[in-house]
Amino acid sequence: MSYTIGLVGKPSVGKSTFFNAATMNDVPEGAYPFTTIDPSVGEAYVRVDCAAPEFDTECTPSVGYCDDGTRFVPVRLLDVAGLVPGAHEGKGLGNQFLTDLNEADALVHVVDFSGTTDAEGERTEDHDPREDIDFLEDELDQWYLEILEKGLDKYADAYDTEATDIEVVLAEQMSAFRTDRDEIKRLVRRCALSFDPEEWDDEDRFTLAREIRKETKPILIAANKMDTPEAQANWETVTTDDEYDHLTFVPTSAHAEKALKNADEGGVVEYTPGDDEFDIVGDLSEQQEQGLDAIAGFVSEYGGTGVQRAIERALFDVLGVIPVFPGSANGKSEEAGAFRDCFLLPDGSTTADFAHHIHSDIGDGLLHGIDCRTERQVGGSHVLDERDVIELITTA
Repeated sequence: MSYTIGLVGKPSVGKSTFFNAATMNDVPEGAYPFTTIDPSVGEAYVRVDCAAPEFDTECTPSVGYCDDGTRFVPVRLLDVAGLVPGAHEGKGLGNQFLTDLNEADALVHVVDFSGTTDAEGERTEDHDPREDIDFLEDELDQWYLEILEKGLDKYADAYDTEATDIEVVLAEQMSAFRTDRDEIKRLVRRCALSFDPEEWDDEDRFTLAREIRKETKPILIAANKMDTPEAQANWETVTTDDEYDHLTFVPTSAHAEKALKNADEGGVVEYTPGDDEFDIVGDLSEQQEQGLDAIAGFVSEYGGTGVQRAIERALFDVLGVIPVFPGSANGKSEEAGAFRDCFLLPDGSTTADFAHHIHSDIGDGLLHGIDCRTERQVGGSHVLDERDVIELITTA
């Protein structure tokens, strides 16, 4: 599992229910603040169209599983302790939250779109979900700003600042966010700033901190509790607000997803995660029938419960990850069966990146690759496409 998706949000919005629904773990859930104290880690999956049928063979996944031509590839899901305003100042579980959060490549912010929980996670009515979206981004931006300011102080205190570029100092200071000097340099330019930080004012510093945060901790909004009229009304208001054009929204009902998976495990329904329908195959009580009727209406209208889609869009759309299959020209692996693996790589990855991702020895010994669909040779610098099937020719 090469990627980690962090679940974040204020207490009592259904974050732990989302986590349990996605992973089928059993972490505590409750309508009170800080149900989650220590982060929970689980295995979720993203769907990829399996390449094996194109080669007239069946896959034999080493991890995850395949269901009727859909490969379920594992990713790591991290349920982080509930967040409250002032976390960057240490309020609530703030320090722990921010430390745990840094493990994630992208964030799924679970927001109660029904407006029934306030900023502290207590029950209320008519709370505007935009306040929750704003406070998370603001907390993260302030956190990044504090760290950036320390880098600027180091730069100012340097013995010979002329010998050190500001992007080098900031990249080192903010290395925990997996950034580098080239990315910092690009973001300074994006903010239309000079490379002399003495010319930056407070607004410039905040703008740069925010851009670094958006680049290294991208966010998707899981609009939870969308099976309620209040949430559906808020959806229209929030998603048409120009202030949030930079965010991706997915309508979600974590409760519905968990109910369907439980019913599937109990033999009551047949349900594949992410589908917009399910089949009832067992006997139902009147109460169960009413509950499943309501869920059926929701998943039909919204194209599923949203839990599976939120994870996938965070990975594929927000992060820009692509799935790539190792193979051979005949689509088989001589030693271990067909299509054992499906790897998740950053967009723009090359044949050489793919080889090194699998093993450093394979990367070091790479001669070239072969596109198994066209049987054409591709070089190490060849940029891979989504669902490529590549044979790696190596001395290793």
